Amino acid sequence: MNFFRKILEKKLRILARAILKKYHPDIIGITGSVGKTSTKEAIYTVLKSKFTVRKNIKNYNNEIGVPLTIIGSESGNKSIFSWMLIFLKAAGLILFKDGRYPKILVIEMGADRPGDIAYLVKMAPCKIGVITAIGSAGPVHLEFFGKVENVVKEKSEIIRHLAPEGFALLNHDDQYVHPLKEKTKAKVISFGFSKEADIWASELVVSERLKMENSQPISGISFKINYGGNMVPIFLPGVLGRHQAYAALAAAAVGVIYNFNLVEVAESLKEFKSPPGRMNLIPGIKNTMIIDDSYNSSPVAALAALQVLASINLAGAHNKYAVLGDMSELGSYTEKGHAEVGQYVARAADVLITVGEKGKMIAEAARQHSMLSDRVFEFADSQEAGLFLQERIEEGDLILVKGSQSVRMEKIVKELMAEPLKAKQLLVRQDEAWQNK
Repeated sequence: MNFFRKILEKKLRILARAILKKYHPDIIGITGSVGKTSTKEAIYTVLKSKFTVRKNIKNYNNEIGVPLTIIGSESGNKSIFSWMLIFLKAAGLILFKDGRYPKILVIEMGADRPGDIAYLVKMAPCKIGVITAIGSAGPVHLEFFGKVENVVKEKSEIIRHLAPEGFALLNHDDQYVHPLKEKTKAKVISFGFSKEADIWASELVVSERLKMENSQPISGISFKINYGGNMVPIFLPGVLGRHQAYAALAAAAVGVIYNFNLVEVAESLKEFKSPPGRMNLIPGIKNTMIIDDSYNSSPVAALAALQVLASINLAGAHNKYAVLGDMSELGSYTEKGHAEVGQYVARAADVLITVGEKGKMIAEAARQHSMLSDRVFEFADSQEAGLFLQERIEEGDLILVKGSQSVRMEKIVKELMAEPLKAKQLLVRQDEAWQNK
């Protein structure tokens, strides 16, 4: 199987490089330990108002997904016929000029193992390299890297390769990202909440109260973007969490590079939608609300989600549920990371539901830190947890759902959402390949 995958990767790389050589699109590469997809979406949202732009298809951010995005095709999966059609499409783009080919490609670049980013940028050299967060993400994805310094070195490849006329966009607030300004020849633009950043956010207000109007949540975050002595208010409707502001700041930085003024950036970002499974508000059964953060998880991301849960005031005697699953790829940090999340839960939630073997460590830490045992429930899988919640929750309750993809927490959201027919539109991992797992 690995042999055929290697052949496929090689063929796709050759085709992708040939397409890029013919069309010369600007490539904006985005990497980091967290926040890549939201940043990609925000940048795409800004640029599409003036340019022909393409972003990663689905979550295609690896050796196969990136060239598929360049070609403009979804995966052929296990169908030889589908792969033949993809190769024919690529050949057509190379042989015949397609005037509709995007002027800009916004590409998320992931790294599961050392060497992944170097492989991707060699295939698709960037004009702009963006690093979202590394240190502030906590010890995530250490399974194949050993220590965070190796993650930093890997992620830095996205700016090390940039030409002097390129741009490196760096998170000023991240202890590992900002120092990387010394590792690139490109022009550096920093973003963050610090006034020392080139583009910075101020006066952030996270929605503190959920309201229901015709079964639709009204919420969001607002803040001001500051750049070059100018200040413009930003509102991101339907988006929860301070961390989403970083995506908007990175998008503003890209906008500046492409000669947008801040007012144009602000207008474009009104259309920004947080990607599925990332702090999205979804109406639930029994007139409840779900905060769907089921895409993935890490200790820092889980704590950030719990802080949002803690900040929301519910009217009356309603309950806040923290439904938390295993956090994968933490290596030696596994036990400590789960315990840190469990220690915080009692401050944010009235009831804790855990899913998976590692989730038991969250439950145990929560009990040790003042959460009553009759408010802590453990389940082996997401299906059991979803059925339990269906019976337990009551009108007006708020349910945060978060965990790594290995425990499939989106299944719980689907069980609880008021309109499950919208699952394909609103939830992660709804395609056929995932449904069969």
